[in-house]
Amino acid sequence: MEIKQIMNNVAEFFNEHVAPPHKITSVEAREEEGWRVTIEVIEEKEYMKKYAKDEMIGTYEVLVNKNKEVTSFKRQDIRYRSALHVEV
Repeated sequence: MEIKQIMNNVAEFFNEHVAPPHKITSVEAREEEGWRVTIEVIEEKEYMKKYAKDEMIGTYEVLVNKNKEVTSFKRQDIRYRSALHVEV
């Protein structure tokens, strides 16, 4: 399954280089060759624990090439985990 491999590669990349993945919310084929993935990660978990604050969730857009390698990522949003997130 190609999507499963893409999701695994993105999760592995984020776990190693950015922050632990919380969940992948979308995987879309792009008109150009490759994929666009939206992933949520837990930001600064240790800092939040230390100061008894709610965890922060960052939403990232990730571009993956036809070889299933992450080529770029960009944080789109950050919110408290307990905040309601309504997409329009």
